[in-house]
Amino acid sequence: MKNGFTDQDRKKIGEGIRQRYAKAAQSPEGHFRFPTGKAGLEALGYDQSILKILPDEVLASYCGVGQPFILDQIKRGESVLDIGCGAGADTIIAAIMVGPQGKTIGLDFVPEMVQRAKQNLQITKLQNVSFALGSGEELPFANESFDCVISNGAYNLIPDKAKALQEALRVLKRAGKLMIADQVLSGGFPSSPMEMVATWAR
Repeated sequence: MKNGFTDQDRKKIGEGIRQRYAKAAQSPEGHFRFPTGKAGLEALGYDQSILKILPDEVLASYCGVGQPFILDQIKRGESVLDIGCGAGADTIIAAIMVGPQGKTIGLDFVPEMVQRAKQNLQITKLQNVSFALGSGEELPFANESFDCVISNGAYNLIPDKAKALQEALRVLKRAGKLMIADQVLSGGFPSSPMEMVATWAR
């Protein structure tokens, strides 16, 4: 048992998340209560000068609970990791911020989302972006690989949040930036562990 969950619990949580986000990979509209698409990006105050140069397909695929970029400045030439990148909108926006001398990598554990992110990338002219399949609990990168780690609505979906945060700090360079937008539970937990597992992906 890890972090209070059995392997079977973790499997159920992961499958629930995959099913929901596999559908959202086609279009996030109508699947979530938080901001999606171009209207969501604008409502959250994303840089209009960047939004104007992105293809409509990339803007339409946005699905996030907030804007991580307001937490600190991403500089030209930096390396950025986006954990739980979804369809890749934030990863692509970060790539524009860091410029050709920088790089961004988007990581997601839903195969359909990674595929959508790669499709979105193909309709841009960016050469400093890549996407990979993987979990925030076990990042496939060496220590101190990135200047910045961003995430938008992903940590609330990860069962072992302490391990995931340790992994993010491990791959950050010294004095690196951790920029997270996420949801916080208000009120009590579900009445039983089984109910928590059953509703995790909602």
